[in-house]
Amino acid sequence: MNTIIKKPSTLLEFLLDNFPDSPKTRLKKLLQSGNISYNGKPVTLHSLKLRPGDLIQINDQEKIKPGEKTILPFPILYEDSYLIAIEKPAGIATSSTDNSPNVHSILTQSLKKQSKGKARSFVVHRLDKEVSGILLFAKSEEIMNALKDNWKKVEKKYYALVEGTPKDNEGTIESWLIEDKFQKMHSTVQSENAKYSITNYKIVKQLQNTTLLDIQIETGRKNQIRVHLSDIGCPIVGDRKYGASKEYIRRIRLHAYFLSLPHPLNGKSIIIESPLPKGFLVLKERNEDYK
Repeated sequence: MNTIIKKPSTLLEFLLDNFPDSPKTRLKKLLQSGNISYNGKPVTLHSLKLRPGDLIQINDQEKIKPGEKTILPFPILYEDSYLIAIEKPAGIATSSTDNSPNVHSILTQSLKKQSKGKARSFVVHRLDKEVSGILLFAKSEEIMNALKDNWKKVEKKYYALVEGTPKDNEGTIESWLIEDKFQKMHSTVQSENAKYSITNYKIVKQLQNTTLLDIQIETGRKNQIRVHLSDIGCPIVGDRKYGASKEYIRRIRLHAYFLSLPHPLNGKSIIIESPLPKGFLVLKERNEDYK
């Protein structure tokens, strides 16, 4: 965490303002650990006077823990003072512009309540409304930008239950994707508005009429996995938008189960995992009341 001081204060006052949920004794221990730098040099004096323009760096996020567990209507898979990853259920959007229910607003409301209005969440990446799994948020704009700047270093894996079976046990699907006026994505020839995309897949398990695939994406385009699997004749179960059977209304069987990334402050590897949702592989002959 790098912060440019905007108003005069002591170092301890700065820490108390920025980490309101951390006890004063814990902040003093952080100072003693030598993980705070003042204008590029380690500092341990809590009464140090800070002036506008000074630079404060906090080098180890593990020294400050949230004073209280964030309370949400969905599981928290990882949390520290800078990041939070939750398990998004299918059927709710990552964010919204029309005030409809979305994960971002629910999370921000919870963080604001916990921090007495001083904290909120920032969207780092998105999952389609129909997709479940790991969704990562930053707790500050600086951390959000740091994550986005290094997003190519993030490893993302998904489980997809598809109709039929790919002809190869593993493979790579590459195409240029473009969106039509109905907000549906298509593979097309290379053009100015199309975006190049790469999806890798591997067969995990073959069931009666479906196959469970392990998916790893090298690019993060809108609906990328859904389009690519439809392109090879194996649409995701329930994904009627991209060619799945319309016999039953089913939830889309796509789940983000793995996320690996370097922490934006110290570069330490963070690995976050989410198990397959209950009933993911079970297809009953009835509607699931999910659109």
